[in-house]
Amino acid sequence: MKVGLIANPASGKDIRRIVAHGSVFDNQEKVRMVRRILAGLKEAGIEEVLYMPDSYAIVERALTDLPEARRPASIAPLVYWQHNNQEDTVNAARMLEEAGAGLMIVLGGDGTARAACKGSRKLPILALSTGTNNVFPVMTEATMAGLAAGVLASGAIPMEAGCLEADILEIVVNGECVDMALVDVAVAREAFVASRAVWDAGRLTALFLARCKADSIGLSAIGGQLCHCPPSSGTGLALQLDSSSERKVRAAIAPGLFVEAGIVSQQTMTRGTSFPVQQPAVLALDGEREVVLRKKDEAHVRLAQRGVQVVDVARTLEEARRKRVFVRG
Repeated sequence: MKVGLIANPASGKDIRRIVAHGSVFDNQEKVRMVRRILAGLKEAGIEEVLYMPDSYAIVERALTDLPEARRPASIAPLVYWQHNNQEDTVNAARMLEEAGAGLMIVLGGDGTARAACKGSRKLPILALSTGTNNVFPVMTEATMAGLAAGVLASGAIPMEAGCLEADILEIVVNGECVDMALVDVAVAREAFVASRAVWDAGRLTALFLARCKADSIGLSAIGGQLCHCPPSSGTGLALQLDSSSERKVRAAIAPGLFVEAGIVSQQTMTRGTSFPVQQPAVLALDGEREVVLRKKDEAHVRLAQRGVQVVDVARTLEEARRKRVFVRG
């Protein structure tokens, strides 16, 4: 079975490094992570990997110092016209699905994982954290991530035994689903996108969350101070915001950056239910401004009926232990 690999060279380098105190995630560390992922895939019996080519040549650099005995036999780039933006990730994920990959491993932040899921909602995703705000991606050793992905893609462990269905949000404009978010949708009182990253909660009028918990960072941290919505619970949180409200929440929406948000109301979202959005506005999806709404638009945010399949590394490897996948004799 094939495994797809997407490593975003731009993740971990956005404007929040200036307005907050986030660290830069070096591309050379992504190279080292890819080496360890490939070693894990090889150990699990995977011999074919398709990857997204990028401007830094992350995978190509990883292969230079990785012996052939410690990597899958076939590692090939996807062939398409590169734009050097998030469309490359969207296109790569779509092509991985078309090529018959069993799952995709994605290195990036929330935005990179979102772009990959836009390209394919069917492929299970194992998102490793190399970005700024990392609510959806996980922090885990790349070797074990490759191993977990490998035992699932090879069929040694069934996909349903190692994956969870994570809730997502859909943006519906004039009756058509135009975009999606993995973690949060923020409504901002703005008429244009400007810089994509959001760091000023005072300009937000509403916030919709597919998941939130107290120790999250990013906009979902605001909801995380009010309740806990697990990623596969089938519920979300809708907040109406106003800086003049007496009810306040303080939360870290970027590394080292705390803000105060005024809470007007909160409601529980359930799968399939829609919440209207007032126009004009700009919608920030997983922390980045993406969708511009005009006065004539009729827009809603809803918790999707179906989510995305997410690889749980610990759950997968525990199942592999239980089945003695790596025990010989």
